[in-house]
Amino acid sequence: MQRAAEVLMTSKRVVFFTGAGISADSGIPTFRDKLTGLWEKHDPQRLETAEAFRENPALVWGWYLWRRRQVSQAKPNSAHLSITQLAKAGWDVSVVTQNIDDLHERADSKGVVHLHGSLMSAKCFACHRPVELTSEQLQIAEEGRLVEPPRCARCKGRLRPGVVWFKENLPEEAWRSAVRLVRNCELLISVGTSGVVTPAADIPDMALAVGATVIHVNLEDVGLDRANEMMLLGNAGEVLQALLRSVGVE
Repeated sequence: MQRAAEVLMTSKRVVFFTGAGISADSGIPTFRDKLTGLWEKHDPQRLETAEAFRENPALVWGWYLWRRRQVSQAKPNSAHLSITQLAKAGWDVSVVTQNIDDLHERADSKGVVHLHGSLMSAKCFACHRPVELTSEQLQIAEEGRLVEPPRCARCKGRLRPGVVWFKENLPEEAWRSAVRLVRNCELLISVGTSGVVTPAADIPDMALAVGATVIHVNLEDVGLDRANEMMLLGNAGEVLQALLRSVGVE
């Protein structure tokens, strides 16, 4: 912690790279958590594909409505709030996230780069046009009843969540923004990321390649003991709050 605090004190441009672990304390399940209710018999990785949507659009749309409801009921936790505290204390802070929730925004982080899209958005499965959903379209799938996706006003194709599914490319603009921020940072703090989903998993290596320091915050040791890389084991909120206290930010 002391070494991490020393690096943070001497770094002006800081990028937080976040994954599912940062939202766990807000009640947002990770892929490792067992699903409940209507979804307990389903594998999330099989629901989050274009193939699954083609085969059963109501099932997939209902799954995402359920996830959206979870997010709407959740609140940012101390890890999200630590990032905005650091920004308000004078550091040049950017956030690049793999998460599709809006907890960073609700914690008052600005200009968050979403590499995997957002649960809060939708687009047409056929013509890919972004669509703003109405309150009626955001009705929640009841237990045992799934909801057929709304239709696109332009082409009548089914609407799908505005997220990146397995086997899909990252949004080009988001990826370019992330690369630009990482290549210009002095410190990358990776919080709650598994380091297995590419190309996002390449971001710490990208930071190290330009001479930045990388601090991993995770419940498990995900570091590779390379130069300019360190590991802080523990709960994201507790570790980040301790790091902020170490540099005089309360």
